[in-house]
Amino acid sequence: MILTIDRGDIGALVLLDMSAAFDTIDHGIMLDVLRRRFGIQDAALDWFASYFVDRTQVVVTGTDSSSVCELKIGTPQGSVLGPRSFVTYTEDVSDVFQQHGVLHHLFADDMQGIKHAKPSKVIDVAAELGGCVSAVKDWCAPKRLQLSTEKTVVMWFGSATNLGKLSTGDKLIHVAPDIIEPTTEVRDLGVYFDSELNMRSHVRRIASACYYHLRRLRALRGLLGQEATARLVSAFVLSRLDYCNSILVGLPASTLVPLQRVMHAAARLVCDLKPRDHVTSYLIALHWLPVRQRIEFKLCLLVHLVVNRRAPSYLQDLITLNSTVPGRATLRSAKQPSSSRKVIQSQNWRSRFLRCRSACLESLANRTESYSKHTIV
Repeated sequence: MILTIDRGDIGALVLLDMSAAFDTIDHGIMLDVLRRRFGIQDAALDWFASYFVDRTQVVVTGTDSSSVCELKIGTPQGSVLGPRSFVTYTEDVSDVFQQHGVLHHLFADDMQGIKHAKPSKVIDVAAELGGCVSAVKDWCAPKRLQLSTEKTVVMWFGSATNLGKLSTGDKLIHVAPDIIEPTTEVRDLGVYFDSELNMRSHVRRIASACYYHLRRLRALRGLLGQEATARLVSAFVLSRLDYCNSILVGLPASTLVPLQRVMHAAARLVCDLKPRDHVTSYLIALHWLPVRQRIEFKLCLLVHLVVNRRAPSYLQDLITLNSTVPGRATLRSAKQPSSSRKVIQSQNWRSRFLRCRSACLESLANRTESYSKHTIV
């Protein structure tokens, strides 16, 4: 998405909503998909069949209970195999997105598609997305799934200048017989994106949620010790600060200030300090990194996963090791923990990502080298 803005294009993000997705999986169709698409047969197929069939449910209210009802559709959502079985059930929807040239990601029952083009071809993008959503809707019918167009969300993103050139009619997505009107902000897997992708809305909402939990914990602070309070703060506050924080890489310090203030408030709560007490020494004692360093840590972790081929392909496409580039494997830089860019150049986020990535890796390598020279007793 951010690369689209770097190129000066306008893009559209469509988030598809399946109604009661896990509860509508047909067991017969599921077993046919396993046999036809994945080649599962004999004892392995019988094992899957034993998991899906012969399930019953009973509704209990107080001392009363309903009669036993056999479940012919659906899969348990709380089980480990439930989300995996739904992914298997809907795996061939990727063919629909590819036929319409729409970049897509599938996360269990969440589907999203992205399409971008130059501002002059926005109408074509809207038509292609409308056709793609209609095709997904038709694909759902034989699988007994239902795509809710009323809950499907579309957001156009780009620079403020390019977005200002679009009329209201250009941004409408037609999915007969419905019309999907665009929104200026969407929530995708817990992350809030706005049309200009400046992430201020996401930061504001995360800070608000953290302060809510801090206020609730403050009411219990007198009953808890420092250790228990620190664990609760880590579970309810720090986990929210760290969730998907790599998307905040390279943002201005003014954007990250609200999150740093949350950390200061959390440290004052854990250490039972007054509102105006300095917290720097207490943050060090708690081993809490500042927000920007937490983002850099996550960035180094992602690069480590890419280097070791354990990251998704859309992350591996961002980085190419010097040691794998023909003609550069013998250079000294190939032995360093730095990387080389792809052919695609960048002006905004990509350069921001690459610059922060290189700086973090070089700093980490220098510190590791300096530490290795000291003898630990």
